[in-house]
Amino acid sequence: MKPFIYLPIWFLRAKFAGRKQPLQTVLFITNQCNLTCRHCCVYEKENPRNKSFNQIKDELQYSYNLGSRFVDFEGGEPFLWHENGKNINDLVRLAKQIGFFSTTVTTNAQLPFSPCDADSIWVSLDGMKPYHDQIRGEGSFERLVKNLSQSTHPKISINMVINALNYKSVEETILWANQQPNIQSISVNFHTPYPPTESLFLDWNLRAETIDKIIRLKKAGYSILNSVSGLKLMKDNRYKKRCWLTNFILPDGTKLPECQGKTQNICEQCGFCMAGETASLFQMKMDTIFSALRLRVSG
Repeated sequence: MKPFIYLPIWFLRAKFAGRKQPLQTVLFITNQCNLTCRHCCVYEKENPRNKSFNQIKDELQYSYNLGSRFVDFEGGEPFLWHENGKNINDLVRLAKQIGFFSTTVTTNAQLPFSPCDADSIWVSLDGMKPYHDQIRGEGSFERLVKNLSQSTHPKISINMVINALNYKSVEETILWANQQPNIQSISVNFHTPYPPTESLFLDWNLRAETIDKIIRLKKAGYSILNSVSGLKLMKDNRYKKRCWLTNFILPDGTKLPECQGKTQNICEQCGFCMAGETASLFQMKMDTIFSALRLRVSG
């Protein structure tokens, strides 16, 4: 029941009292990875950082004290994190002990991810095999499908980041995700051009056409987490951004009150659809409210 009490209070304070309090945390626990994705600006090959359990504990407590109640463990690849017999499940339990309502792990699914104690798992999929392997490396799609099919986790979703290489695979990816019995839903984002990945940015006209296609599929009944109202805002990014909803803690421990896109001066090219969803939420769009509740209350 705690989220049902906390979320309305948080929203009223944010919308009507102007209180800028984060609701969720993106916590990078390592920049070690088992892939070298073309779009990635986090992965570190030579000297990867793996945070200590105590550092992560301090960062979780810091975020909780700010007001955050949902945490997403990210990397690199979070399932590579270990310390003295501890693994990602120890971090999940730690977050719950501190008081976070729910935990999420975002994975490239190159390793088995069952069992995992996180409330939900987000699997990064960049299209069907030719597109996914072009971006993430030969064989990565088959490993993802194998580990996905073997997972018994009850709440698995797909996240697709659409870019100039894979936008033609959006429809078939949505259809495929909806055919998998253990996938709850799929969400979409667009590539945000952090240096040196600018070439992957999708042309605005193509983005608008792609969004229209996604909206048609959603209205046809396919399970897509993004709301129609939020997607429409992403066509041109002309909306008031409230990115303070999420605080970020980077692999080197840098604490940011909002997305690092602001420090890179690329907010106008933002592809993180959560920004559009947040703007639509504050516009009191009912479809976005239901989508947010589905994400944050039902997992």
